Amino acid sequence: MEGFNHSRVSEFVLLGLTDSPELQIFFFVIFSIFYLMTMFGNCLILLTVLSTSHLHSPMYFLLSNLSLIDMCLSSFATPKMIMDFFAQRKTISFEGCISQIFFLHLFTGTEIVLLISMSFDRYIAICKPLHYSTVMSQQVCVGLVVTSWTVGFLHTMSQLAFTLYLPFCGPNVVDSFFCDLPLVIQLACIDIYVLGIFMISTSGVIALISFLLLLTSYIIVLVTIRDHSSTRSSKALSTYTAHFIVVLMCFGPCIFIYVWPFTNFLMDKILSVFYTIFTPFLNPLIYTLRNEEVKTAVKKKLTNQFFSFGKTTPRYPVQ
Repeated sequence: MEGFNHSRVSEFVLLGLTDSPELQIFFFVIFSIFYLMTMFGNCLILLTVLSTSHLHSPMYFLLSNLSLIDMCLSSFATPKMIMDFFAQRKTISFEGCISQIFFLHLFTGTEIVLLISMSFDRYIAICKPLHYSTVMSQQVCVGLVVTSWTVGFLHTMSQLAFTLYLPFCGPNVVDSFFCDLPLVIQLACIDIYVLGIFMISTSGVIALISFLLLLTSYIIVLVTIRDHSSTRSSKALSTYTAHFIVVLMCFGPCIFIYVWPFTNFLMDKILSVFYTIFTPFLNPLIYTLRNEEVKTAVKKKLTNQFFSFGKTTPRYPVQ
């Protein structure tokens, strides 16, 4: 890392969410609960899909990968933020800061492409049902997931290739609870406003274009299912409603933060909390509550685990 950046800054100071001790205790409790529930919910969906034979279909394969990404996205910064609530001085090393930027853009870039893949899956299932098994083969599904991670990796490397060569020689205070590109590059010792706007806005424009493409596909699908039977239309509409809510929660904050960088840092901080903590928490709830197959499988798995635990509990004879 030192070969890339001849910097006198060895660490960054994170201002966090608040200076109030009372609010810090409140946020510690709330975010700890949300983080644990996020990990439990997404892990439950992942294990349920893997262990339930009738969920071994393209849609649920992509859904399980979304749960994996959500666990990763929730973990790149949230545990440190929770621990920092009790730290007198919240710091992160230069390497740690760059790592957070790397993982943030890796996971968000991967999730965006995966959501597009999930939309494509639903489009084929509803608009071209006779060709679904041929188009959405196992090889295609694996290819879509590999492509998602590849695009995410290339995206984050393109951002870091710009950031690593910036000289950081003085200011080191980041007004957030983790390192993000718009906040960090402002601390460079050269004027990078125009170039920074271009680099960061590129991420926002990509997110905006992807969102518009997804919105177009939703409109096409909704027009298509309007002519189908009411039962099938209702099921498709329910699935697409859940998918659209997830897409909106993922793309909305990204578009706002990266299309208009260096504008409202308070709003950026609120949106950062939303897409790193609340979105990964809500995704499994949305898909589970609006999908009867997943809901039934999850209930069955929890029931089986409960009864199997009861059966394995040792029973000691009364003396």
